Amino acid sequence: MQYAIELFFDKDLEEKLYNLAKRVADEKLSTKFLEWKTRPHITLACFNDLNEEKCIKQLKRFAKTHKQMPACLGSIGMFNDTRAIFASPVMTEDMYRFQRELHKYMRGFDTKGWEWYLPNRWVPHCTLAMTQEDDEEVFYKAGTLLLHEFESWVGKFSSIGLIKITFPVEEIYTVDLKA
Repeated sequence: MQYAIELFFDKDLEEKLYNLAKRVADEKLSTKFLEWKTRPHITLACFNDLNEEKCIKQLKRFAKTHKQMPACLGSIGMFNDTRAIFASPVMTEDMYRFQRELHKYMRGFDTKGWEWYLPNRWVPHCTLAMTQEDDEEVFYKAGTLLLHEFESWVGKFSSIGLIKITFPVEEIYTVDLKA
């Protein structure tokens, strides 16, 4: 089974991002992101397999020693190979450190094949549309829509969670970061 640890936004920012993703579906461009039933998030790490109980204990320990962080989403980006469209956070040293420390807490779990989520290779993003299974023109239409409607937003990264990568996504455990 495959798993991910995700960084979640405060409720206001999460709602803004969700509504933007919903606009893509409302315009009948692509519904795939909504079909996954996942919350807007930044993926910190992915694993091929792990012990859920041990991972939850590690997440609890990690959250007790880490504070909420400012979140600023400042741009829209695209992965051409997967035709995903996303909002990009303005990166800070605190975010890079946060992700590196999380990987230290989770060492021992299998990350092979997930190199884009490892420290020094990480491409942090919040997916808004997944158009790989749609006609190619949907990628461009959804991109244009999101470019026109996106605004830079600020908020907080407020919690982290363990999810099982299934369809739809299964949120196993979420813990708030220190206020």
